[in-house]
Amino acid sequence: MATIPSEETHKLSPPAATTPCIRLDLRTILYWYLHLFGFTLSSLLISWGLFFLFFLAIGGFSIDGMMHQLANMASRYVAADPARIASFKQVLACAQLLLAGAIIVLRRHLIIPRHVSEGNRSHG
Repeated sequence: MATIPSEETHKLSPPAATTPCIRLDLRTILYWYLHLFGFTLSSLLISWGLFFLFFLAIGGFSIDGMMHQLANMASRYVAADPARIASFKQVLACAQLLLAGAIIVLRRHLIIPRHVSEGNRSHG
């Protein structure tokens, strides 16, 4: 049996002017980029601070002890052959990546900025 098409099946899709489109302006893009830059920079500074805390802990939580340990490490670094220096750089880079990754995972809720309403309701 053949069916008779109703009016609903002949309706055309709405024109493009009435369909909502996502429009990003320059302010929104800059806001997101600044937020992501701030997140990345603060995560990097936190990881460097944890390295500082590590060396401070090795030195017995005193500046003199930390400087003594850093001087010991620096003298060994200068006396090392190129293969050992490359190995040390790889270990340091891997430690930095793992520490930064852990910090980013722990701060993942801050990657997307919170919605800030524009203006004040009483002022329009």
